[in-house]
Formats: sequence, structure tokens, C-alpha cells
Amino acid sequence: MADARSESDLPIKPLYAAADLAGFDTPTQLGDPGKYPFTRGVYPSMYTGRPWTMRQYAGFGTAKESNERYHQLVAAGTGGLSVAFDLPTQMGYDSDEAISSGEVGKVGVAIDSIDDMRVLFDGLPLDKISTSMTINAPGSTLLLLYQLVAEEQGIPGDKLTGTIQNDVLKEYIARGTYIYPPKESLRLIADIFAYCQAEMPRWNTISISGYHMAEAGATPAQEIAFTLANAKEYVRAAQKAGLDVDDFAPRLSFFFVARTTLLEEIAKFRAARRIWAKIMRDEFGAKNPKSQMLRFHTQTAGVQLTAQQPEVNLIRVALQGLGAVLGGTQSLHTNSYDEAIALPTQKAARLALRTQQVIAYETDVCKTVDPFAGSYAIEAMTDELEGAIEDLIQQVEDRGGAVRAIEQGFQKGEIERSAYRVALEIDGGERTVIGVNKFTIDVEEDYEPLRVNPAIESEQRDRLARLRAERDNDAVAAALEALKAAARGTDNVLYPMREALRARATGGEVAHALREVWGMYVPTDAF
Repeated sequence: MADARSESDLPIKPLYAAADLAGFDTPTQLGDPGKYPFTRGVYPSMYTGRPWTMRQYAGFGTAKESNERYHQLVAAGTGGLSVAFDLPTQMGYDSDEAISSGEVGKVGVAIDSIDDMRVLFDGLPLDKISTSMTINAPGSTLLLLYQLVAEEQGIPGDKLTGTIQNDVLKEYIARGTYIYPPKESLRLIADIFAYCQAEMPRWNTISISGYHMAEAGATPAQEIAFTLANAKEYVRAAQKAGLDVDDFAPRLSFFFVARTTLLEEIAKFRAARRIWAKIMRDEFGAKNPKSQMLRFHTQTAGVQLTAQQPEVNLIRVALQGLGAVLGGTQSLHTNSYDEAIALPTQKAARLALRTQQVIAYETDVCKTVDPFAGSYAIEAMTDELEGAIEDLIQQVEDRGGAVRAIEQGFQKGEIERSAYRVALEIDGGERTVIGVNKFTIDVEEDYEPLRVNPAIESEQRDRLARLRAERDNDAVAAALEALKAAARGTDNVLYPMREALRARATGGEVAHALREVWGMYVPTDAF
């Protein structure tokens, strides 16, 4: 009988035995939890001390609606918030711009200015919760707005914890919400690293993301390889800007997907930690163990959710979440079962959080660290994935690094081929998707999705009109000119950007000021 194949197209044997680990060097390849190469986890005690951070992703409509959802999540026991922003905010446009029409508040919350940010976090203890913001090109803007609102609450920057995604390279590869060209984007990221080191030392300055590449069709090996290749580019950019690796690397974090293919996912996370530790120590000379640790957030696979028989997604998400935990994640978002249809309802969001709580408190997976360590299957799969990932990283390096490979269309092409292969397998019935091509039902049950009120756009327009009428527009104009001057030179752009936002400049105005100096990225098709 032929071996099965993994998502990364590696063989999966029907039986693993001691011979599969011949030559396996336990101290070198495994080690202890919390010690190099961190295969078994980045902390010695992992979840035996406390569970991972349960961080639920939410954001829709107006800041007021999202704020209400955040209060519900905090009351339900979540330890961290994860903010979704609407498309105009992600792209650096205000809600009243023509290009934003029809998109305001649709896929996340609309944040145009400090006024909206105040409402979004009203009544939430920003010194006691950790906040992740899924924002990339305008990541600096949203970070500064968060800091300014916390400052108004009397909370200094050194008390704030959280993450901005801030990973623009994967936008060029798989997602598309970029603004500026790669060179200028890397300069902005280096400025964020330096700013947070001085002003917000506990903040994770970037969450280097494989999730969106996986959602676009990347295999587990591609997801990790292209993410780590991007990470190397960020480290090089920071070093080029004069930053010491051990000053900024401890605040780097990562963001991965968790699929239903449990064994490969556990192996993937373990291999990723081991590879990153070697890269940081051997290639970049990082001496601080925290610089060598790959800390990551996980979200369950949205691409695996189905609109057909959506309740089955509850089972998928539970298995995906379990894989992330057994793989040693630091925080986790579990998708709601109805996300393939529409924005999650309150009940669906609560069930998603309860899924994590059941894993944490009703199973025994938190009672011991890395329980699969030494498993013939897991260790063999970890080693095989490590080799496949390192080979792909080298292919990126051979093309001149992540940016040059992006310009050549390498990563995008590889991911598209993988996505096409999977689509063919589903269509041909070689790959089973319950409810879609097997175990289907004739009539689906009625489901009433959560809908975004179309009046939100006009409300945001009215808010912006009031803001522009009330604020000191001369002060805003002067602050934006200072921002452009910094962008033309070498000064850190976040300091003048903060003052512009304090004066109630909008996110769109800040982005337009930088567009004026840096331009916009226009992709070139490469075949």
C-alpha cells in the first residue's frame, strides 16, 4: 500500500518505529522546554503554569458596536482582544473618501481618527488586557492611536502589551493590502522597531504572518518557509538601520494557521521553532535566548470552514485549536462556526471561546509540556518538515531574499500551484470535505447571519465632517508637513506622526502624506 501524503506533499507512513529516528540526537534536535533549540516550546513550564492567551478576533461596523463586543468577550473570560479593521482603514483611506464607498465597517471596524479609537476602547482596562491589531501598512498609525488613548486614560506606554501585525511583505505575496513600495515599507517597520524599543518596550512590534499565505493556499512547509524568509528580511532591515539584533528581536512575534491535519500541524510548529532558533543564533548572531525564541499566535483555518452544514465547523475548530495547543502556541483565536457565511453572531463568538476553554480546563493537555515529544511519528515528521522548510528558505535566498523573490513572483507562484492542486483534489473527490463533496444533505437549515448596518458609512462621514470642523486645521497641516519632512529624510517618522494624530489628523491624511513622499506600490506581473 502506497504511503499517504501530507498537506506539504511529504509521505506519511502507516507505521512509524524506532528505525525512523535512527541517528536522532535528542539534545540537539529536541532539548528541554524553554531552552535552545526550543523544539519543545519557548517556556520551561508552558501551560502547566497558566494556559495560552485566549485572544478572540472581533471588529465590525462602528467603534461603538465593536466596543460592546469587546466588553462581552472580556466578561466571557478572554484574556486578550484582537481587532479587525475594515478595508478602508487597512488601506489608509478615510471613510468619506470615494474609494471607500460600500466598504465602510464591512470586514472590520472603521477607525478614522483618535475620536473613533477612544470609543473603540472606552471602559476597557488597557493596562490589564493584551490587544492585537491586525493592521499592516498603516500599522504605525493604529499603534500610535492606541498609545494616545491609553495616555488619556493615564496609562504610560511601558504598561501596554499587545501586537500589531505590521507584516507588509506577506501582503505583496498573498493578501494585497499594501500601500507603499517594499523599500519604504521596510523603513517604516524599522522605525516602528526603534520607536517601541524607546516608548513601548513590552509591545510586540510585528507579527510575521504565515496565516494569510496559508489561507491563500500555501502548504504548511510553504507557510513556515516564506514567513521565516520574510522575517529574515525584517531583521536585515532593522540591522541596516543601526539596531542591535538583541535589542529588537525579543519583540518579534509570528502568526500561523492551525488546520485539521493534526499531526502535521504539531510537527510544523515544532520545526518552525527549531529553524528560527538556528537562524537567529547562527546567521544573525543573536545571543539573548529571547531573540532566538519563535513566539507565535495561532488562528484556526478559516479556509477550511464551510457554508454547508456550518455546525460541523465547531468540530473542525476544536481539532484545529487542539493542534495549535499541542504545537505550543502562545495565544489562540478560534474561529466561529458561522464565519464562512457572515460576521459571527454573539452566540457563535461565545461558542468559539468556549472551545478554547474546554481544551484548557476539561482536558489534560495543560498538565504536561509537549506531550508528543519522542513520538516516532511526530519526531520523524518534524525532521522531514524541517528539511522541506529549509530547502524553500534557501530557494528564496538564492533569488536575493524575500523582497527580490516577491518581485520575481516566486512565493506567489508556488502558493498558487498548491492552491490549484487542492482545488482539483476537492473537485475530483480525492480530498474529502464533509458536507461539501461527501456526507452532504439535500436541504440546509435556515441560518440568520449578522448583517452590517449600511447606515454606518453615512454616520462615519458625519463624524469626520464634525471632526474637521472642530479641530485646529492649521495645527494638523503643520504636523503633516513635519511628517513629510521626516519621511524625506532619515528621522523616525513615528514621532511627527504621533503629534499629527494627537492634533486629530485622520488615518487617511497620514497615509496620504506618506504616499506623497514615498509613492504607492504597483505590482508587476512576473511569469
